Amino acid sequence: MTASAMTASAIAAPLVTAFASPMLELRGLGKSFELHHQHGARLDVLDDVELTLHAGECVVLSGPSGAGKSSLLRVIYANYRPSRGAVRVRHDGDWLDLAEATPHQVLEVRRRTLGYVSQFLRVIPRVPALDIVAEPLIEAGLSLPEARQRAGALLHRLNVPERLWRLPPGTFSGGEQQRVNIARGLIVSRPLLLLDEPTASLDADNRSVVAELLEEAREAGSAVLGIFHDEDMRDRVATRLFPMHPLQIA
Repeated sequence: MTASAMTASAIAAPLVTAFASPMLELRGLGKSFELHHQHGARLDVLDDVELTLHAGECVVLSGPSGAGKSSLLRVIYANYRPSRGAVRVRHDGDWLDLAEATPHQVLEVRRRTLGYVSQFLRVIPRVPALDIVAEPLIEAGLSLPEARQRAGALLHRLNVPERLWRLPPGTFSGGEQQRVNIARGLIVSRPLLLLDEPTASLDADNRSVVAELLEEAREAGSAVLGIFHDEDMRDRVATRLFPMHPLQIA
């Protein structure tokens, strides 16, 4: 075990027991890109990835830039189709392989089971930050007033000034946009949560708030898989590390 892994285990002891339910299974997962502008060279980014993620744990992907960490999250979220292997997600009590799922099934999994928070906020221009955060609650069936109330409470907790809630976040600072993005991603509890450097632009105080929110999500039973390049943040939230290494161009 590496020193970083030992630190993470000491700071954030896993809640996982022998009876915790597996929520995500990656089996023999591989992903390659064909580089047409380089005479058909093949870029192998993932090869034979094996991982089981349980309810109540936070697995942090570790490794250098180019190791395929973000690509792995995009494959799990079905933004990329894997070249081989299985991405098995527990959805509505049954296992579904997203590598073979239909577009309709993928959308249903994203709506109710699988959340994704990146470091970048991509939203429709001119929509107020409050409504951006409230939208997942409205889609889940809450009334507009209740959704906005909950969205405001979470934005307040993430130290987004109330004067900004009615403004579109396109003019916000990077850190403010990232906090809006985190609020939108965490406003609805989901069994599975993918995090791609969500705290990259945050100061120590706001990273601490995000760590608290992730701990609460784990305690509620969510399974979390994430990338955190900040060592302190990684050590605080990780129950275990999953090391990754760069592959070579074929």
